[in-house]
Amino acid sequence: MTDDRTPVLAGGCQCGAVRYALYATPERTGICHCRMCQRAVGGPFFAATDVALEDFAWTRGAPKTYRSSSIAERTFCAACGTPLSFRYLAEPRISITITSLDDPAAVTPAEQYAIESRLPWLDAALRAKGVRVADDPPPGGLDALVSHQSPEGAAR
Repeated sequence: MTDDRTPVLAGGCQCGAVRYALYATPERTGICHCRMCQRAVGGPFFAATDVALEDFAWTRGAPKTYRSSSIAERTFCAACGTPLSFRYLAEPRISITITSLDDPAAVTPAEQYAIESRLPWLDAALRAKGVRVADDPPPGGLDALVSHQSPEGAAR
């Protein structure tokens, strides 16, 4: 099936096997601190933006689905493991991981959920000294780094 609408935002997994499009501006953007979300993304919180299911489509490949609870499911790329979405089964909406967007700066989290599980070190960690990759290159230097991620939405 082809969709002749113009995407507002697009994104996908790190390897490029799975791609998606949002055909409307997201209505809610936030981060969730609950333990289930922390484990699902392997990070201190889950950052997501959501749209109505009718304004969303998988445009390449198909993600793997994991039913993370009796009321929700999550998707991820089976090839590279990138977390892609979260959806309450009873809701006609889908939440997309912000950092899987081609332009993750296009949306800004405006809400926080499950703040009782917010990690106590998060504020201190975000104030810690920052180092650019060029100032602390990986072993072999930046010239040795060869990215295997999809060029769509890759780091610029």
